[in-house]
Amino acid sequence: MNYVFVPGAWHGGWAWHPVAQRVADAGRRGIALTMPGLAAGDDARELKLIDAVTYLVTEIERRDLTDVVLVGHSWGGIPIAGAVPRLAGRLRGIAFVSAFVPRAGESMADAMSPEVGAFLRSAIEGSPEHSIAVDFESFRLSLMQDEPEHLQRLVFDLLVPQPGGYMLDALEEVDLEDVPVTYLLAEKDQALAAPGVELAARAGVEPVLLPGTHETILTHPDEVAKALLEHTGS
Repeated sequence: MNYVFVPGAWHGGWAWHPVAQRVADAGRRGIALTMPGLAAGDDARELKLIDAVTYLVTEIERRDLTDVVLVGHSWGGIPIAGAVPRLAGRLRGIAFVSAFVPRAGESMADAMSPEVGAFLRSAIEGSPEHSIAVDFESFRLSLMQDEPEHLQRLVFDLLVPQPGGYMLDALEEVDLEDVPVTYLLAEKDQALAAPGVELAARAGVEPVLLPGTHETILTHPDEVAKALLEHTGS
């Protein structure tokens, strides 16, 4: 079985390394991908959401992976959902981990409150790099609250601006009916565009609760890996 991990906004594959290593220790293969534009020095100006989806599909096809579980954190729920129709025959299932579950035609910016959505569009359109960063205060209070400040700063310093197209573009098609779906939800998550229970229901499942905040994949990798293996690895 192959677990292919997709990180959230501002994060690279590094965010999944603790979970991927534990999955590998359990005898499965764990592959943590960094989407185009989310490595230090990448040029994000021309990137579209379809580029992230295509990269994910291409990597799985290039490696000739089968029996794949796609795992997305946060924004990463969008590209894994977009990849499903293009990976028929290769997927064992998909898992959302405190992740957004998209609707067709609904961008990440559309899914936020009107005020937040307007801010995202304005900031991205006004950025020379057509990207958007997160400030430390927002990160500290929304994505990693209740954690020690030194740990918050360590993670924050690893973040890079998110390509604007990833936030403003929408999937034309979302069809999860023919693939097993798991939704893992951090109990203290305050960063999702909608309540996690609602997002899980959108995917047709009940959420499996995990400890921690939105950054649970970094702060509680033992629990995340255990839940993934229990709910997708049978």
